[in-house]
Amino acid sequence: MTVRVIVLNGGSSSGKSAIARCLQAVLPEPWLVVGVDTLVDAMPAALRASDMGIEFAPDGGVVVGASFRTLEAAWMEGVAAMARAGAGMIVDDVFLGGPASQQRWREALRGLDVLWVGVRCDPDVATGREIARGDRTTGMAAAQAEIVHSGVAYDVEIDTGRAESIECARRIAAHLASSASSATPESSQPAAL
Repeated sequence: MTVRVIVLNGGSSSGKSAIARCLQAVLPEPWLVVGVDTLVDAMPAALRASDMGIEFAPDGGVVVGASFRTLEAAWMEGVAAMARAGAGMIVDDVFLGGPASQQRWREALRGLDVLWVGVRCDPDVATGREIARGDRTTGMAAAQAEIVHSGVAYDVEIDTGRAESIECARRIAAHLASSASSATPESSQPAAL
């Protein structure tokens, strides 16, 4: 099978969106980028500050409710449908639930070849980016930096505090190319940058 979905998981301000844009530039065919921020922005305003939808706490914490989960499940199935229809999909997500978040994606993407990418970033570096961006709740980057990776299995892990977005994208693209040309299963150890 050919990888049709790349899932980038990392905390807020870890560099996922920049890597996704760079992947679009370096991959040989067109890929679409979808992100959890797009899902949140598409929700009714009433759900963006509700215990049924998604709430952003003053300390950077995030709590999601039942209505969010219902819409998220439909969105995930939609992403999977686009991949099944032939579109390459790059998903920019934040696994607040760790392995439970990954499992929801696994279920939606069943039957598709997926590349799971951990986007790591030192909490201090992510916090600096958060401050520079000015559009995130202060503390979100530090709160999410490690928790989103706890218990999650990856094919590739990258560190955006040690490498520029384009370098990270090239590493992911190289992994895809080697996976496509290799007839043997990948090592169980994730590649690191």
